[in-house]
Amino acid sequence: MWEVRAAVWRNRSARTRELSRWERLESPVGGVQGPALPSESAVHFVLDLALRIGEVQMSSGAGASDATATIIAVTNAYGMPHCEVDVIFTSITVACHRGVDLPPVTSLRVVRSRSLDYTRLALVERLVRDITLGRVTARDAHTELDRITNAPHPYPRWLATAAYAGMAAAISVLIGGDALVALFAAIITAVIDRIGRLLNKRALPFFFQQMVGGALATGCAVGIVASGVLPDSVRPTLMVAAAITVLLSGLSFVSTVQDAITGYNVTAAGRTVEVSLMTAGLIAGVVIALNLAVHLGLPSVPLAEPLPPSLVRLPLQTLAGAAAAALFALASYATPRAVVVAGVAGAAGAIGYSGLVLAGVGSIAASAAAATVIGFSGGVISRRLRIPPLVIAVAGMVPLLPGLTIYRALFELAVERSNSGLSTLMVATSIALALAAGVVLGEYLAQPVRYGLGRLERRISGPRLAGPLRPTKRRLE
Repeated sequence: MWEVRAAVWRNRSARTRELSRWERLESPVGGVQGPALPSESAVHFVLDLALRIGEVQMSSGAGASDATATIIAVTNAYGMPHCEVDVIFTSITVACHRGVDLPPVTSLRVVRSRSLDYTRLALVERLVRDITLGRVTARDAHTELDRITNAPHPYPRWLATAAYAGMAAAISVLIGGDALVALFAAIITAVIDRIGRLLNKRALPFFFQQMVGGALATGCAVGIVASGVLPDSVRPTLMVAAAITVLLSGLSFVSTVQDAITGYNVTAAGRTVEVSLMTAGLIAGVVIALNLAVHLGLPSVPLAEPLPPSLVRLPLQTLAGAAAAALFALASYATPRAVVVAGVAGAAGAIGYSGLVLAGVGSIAASAAAATVIGFSGGVISRRLRIPPLVIAVAGMVPLLPGLTIYRALFELAVERSNSGLSTLMVATSIALALAAGVVLGEYLAQPVRYGLGRLERRISGPRLAGPLRPTKRRLE
C-alpha cells in the first residue's frame, strides 16, 4: 500500500516539475521573470528553424509582415512567446527575451537569393501549419525543411521556358494581337529566357540581365519588321509589349506595396529601389535598341494602339487572361492546383478590367478595381484550398501589367523625342502601383469573410499573403 502511494507521489512530483518549467517564475529581485525557457542550445535550434522558414518566404516574394508573423508563430509554438522580429529586406533578426536575469538570445540570417518556386513556398506553408498545430517536433521540422529547400524544382527548366513563351503569346492576344503576333512573341520570349538563364549562371547582376532582355525584345521585333515577313495588318508593337510584360512579371510589386502599407518602411524602401533599378535596366535596354535601330536606318517598331474593348472580344480576352496567369504560375513552379486557381484569378481580372473599360472607367481605376477583385477572391478561396494567397495574387495581376504603355512611353522618348513620353511613363507607373495596391486591399477585405460572413474580427493584423493567419500561442509540454 505504501509502495503504491509512493509511486503515485513520485509520478505526480515528476509531472509537477515538468509543468512548472512553463509556469511564471518570480525573479530574485521581486519582479516577474516570465516563462521558463529551454536551454540556450534549444533556443538557438528553434530560432534557426524559424529564421530559415522566414528566409524561404522572403526569397519567394512574401512581405515583411508575413515573414514576421510566421516566425512569431513558430517560436510561440515551441514555447518561446517573448520574441522580437526585425526584417530589413535582406536580413532577418530574431531576439528571444528570457526575463530580467538572463541575457536574450539573438540570431540573424541574410536573404541572399531570390527565386520564384511556389511549390517550395506551399510546402513551407504546410510545414508551418503542422508546427502551429503541434503535429511535428522541432527536430523533425528541421529535417522536413532541409528536404524542402534541397529538393529540385518540381518541373524541368525547359517547361518553365515554354510556359513563359506561352504567357507572352496569351498576353499578346489579350492586348489585341493575332495568331502570328502571338507566335513571334512566344519565340522572342523563349530566346530571352534562355539567354537570361545563361547570364544568370555567370552571376551577371540582374540589372544587366533586364537590360539584355529589353534590348533583345526590341531588337528581335526590329529584325522581324526589317525582314518583311510580316504583312501590313500585323502590329509588331504587341510582340515587344508582351515580352516586356513577361520581364516585369518577376518583379515584386505586390510585396513592395504591402510592406509600405503595413508599416515596414525600411523594407519597402529597399524593395522600391530594387524594383526601380530592375525596371530602369529594362527601360535602358529598350531605349538602346530603339536608338541603335534609328542610327542604322532600320525600320523601327511603330506604335500601335490596343484594340478597343468590345463585347465580341470579351470571351477571348477572358481566356487569354486565364492562360497568361496559369502559365506564369507554371513558370514559377506552382503546384497543379495553384496553376488552375491562378487561371481562374487571371480570367476574373481580365473580365473585370475589360468590363470596366467598356463602361468608360479609366485604365488606372479599372486596374485597381480588377486587382482588388483578384486579391479578395484569392484571399477567400486560396486558404481553403491550402494555397498561399501570394501565388494567386501575383499570378492574377500579371496579365494586367502595363507592358504596352511602357513601350509607348519609351518610343515617344527615344524615337519621337517627345516630352509626352514622360507623362505616359507616369501612367504606366500608376497602373503598376494601382495593381499592387488593389491586390493588397482585396486581401485585407477578405479577412473578415474568412472568419465568418458578416462577422468582423476584433483585431485584424493587416493584409496577409503568406504564413499563418495569426500567431498561435501554445505551450510546448
